[in-house]
Amino acid sequence: MTEEAPGPQTPDLMELLLETDSLDGFLLSLAQRAAAHTPASDGCGITLERGGRPLTVASAGTSAARLDEKQYGQDDGPCLTALRTGREVSVPDMLTEQRWGGYPAYALASGTHSSLSLPIAAHSDTAGALNLYSAKEDAFADADLVMLRDLASQATGALALAQRTADAQEFAADLRTALVTRAVIDQAIGVIMGQRRCTADEACAVLRAASQNRNVKLHALCTELVTKIGGGPPSTDGPQPRP
Repeated sequence: MTEEAPGPQTPDLMELLLETDSLDGFLLSLAQRAAAHTPASDGCGITLERGGRPLTVASAGTSAARLDEKQYGQDDGPCLTALRTGREVSVPDMLTEQRWGGYPAYALASGTHSSLSLPIAAHSDTAGALNLYSAKEDAFADADLVMLRDLASQATGALALAQRTADAQEFAADLRTALVTRAVIDQAIGVIMGQRRCTADEACAVLRAASQNRNVKLHALCTELVTKIGGGPPSTDGPQPRP
């Protein structure tokens, strides 16, 4: 018995991430793969929306960019419906389509007769859609929906990973700022302890009172004090030993 040749394999998330060096590059690769696996399509775009503003972040083929932009302009269309509802939206024939105002007529005038939109990262802060367009009627009736859904799922995973990375970078920046602030305050506490021969708690109380009386943030006050005493900006290498 002869074994059937295996069909095209959907690339996994790690493979594509290793092949690209940016989120935009990764999403472009997904759009190209989706277009390549749906021969009836003449365009594939990936739309992301954040803060109510949609944007095509990746586009393969000739039709996706202008059709996406038309939908953004009227704030309605199959792409945005999939993005905002989290449901797949199929348009077998633009000629008989009654939704989305003047969009179907525009699509027909542009040479597009059918489309398929799959949601990405539905109901999240950065939701999106994978959009396929074709000059043929009912072009996606036999499309490999399992493969396309897998690509949309990989895009969702990539966005989640990018968001976690961004959150981690923001946390690290906040942590560095907090450590620098703590180091400067500790240096100022040490100065007050040396001048007044008092405890660290008493020195801290003195600084806080001065901050409130002068209506100056504690960190700014401590920076000013340490700069005056030391003749230069305070060290930010970490907390300094107290006398």
